[in-house]
Amino acid sequence: MRRLHRWMVRAAACGLVTLAGFAARLAAEEQAPKAPAEPPAAGKQVPQALEKTVDGKALALNYLLYLPKDYGKKGEKWPVVLFLHGAGERGDDLDKVKVHGPPKLIAAGKEFPFICISPQCPARAWWPAEVPALEALLDDLEARYAVDRDRVYLTGLSMGGFGTWALAFDQPKRFAALAPICGRGDTSKAALIKDVPTWVFHGGKDPTVPLKNSQDMVDALKAAGGSPKFTIYPEAGHDSWTATYNDPEFWKWLLEQRRPK
Repeated sequence: MRRLHRWMVRAAACGLVTLAGFAARLAAEEQAPKAPAEPPAAGKQVPQALEKTVDGKALALNYLLYLPKDYGKKGEKWPVVLFLHGAGERGDDLDKVKVHGPPKLIAAGKEFPFICISPQCPARAWWPAEVPALEALLDDLEARYAVDRDRVYLTGLSMGGFGTWALAFDQPKRFAALAPICGRGDTSKAALIKDVPTWVFHGGKDPTVPLKNSQDMVDALKAAGGSPKFTIYPEAGHDSWTATYNDPEFWKWLLEQRRPK
């Protein structure tokens, strides 16, 4: 009986070790980034996934990554445009991110001379609350791709406009230019980004996000010593982004900006 008891104890111990090892492997697999749906390739916009742990917090975002057609040919570094979509495109279907803005233009065949990264906000989330994940996404991009860190641009529409202001306030030294469209920001933080080139857009008849939200931010930037550009489309409703992203002058202005020293 004693021998049987010792054997059962040893077997149980081995079982616990085996279970512990299995649990450890399973945890490691759950923490590891998921394989991207498609490998990045020059001239293509492909789905990707970010999963990182930063300061003990798990962060995750799905996103579209576009590399310009000449990426990797000359060994040069490239500017980056980070685009934040509106509330209607949240969820886990990356095709929804192609409904508006740069991802829509790229999907239609337009070529851009920059890396474009278009994350998808999780369902029921809000871009200002996802600032840590967006920062981790940019950190990851800059670590793995040929990025010109003096030419990282931030733009977004509607909820993405809110996110543009929020991310800029949190990382005021990171961006070369900002282009928030029909968003809203915290006017008390305007001084943080007064030296960052900023072009604000809004529809004069926006029924969803009041024009006053953008006007207040522009006024706050000017009061802090900044020189923002402000375009109001007098007859536009909430959609003030289609005209903006279709305007070659917007892209020309954006890509001319450099991060303030």
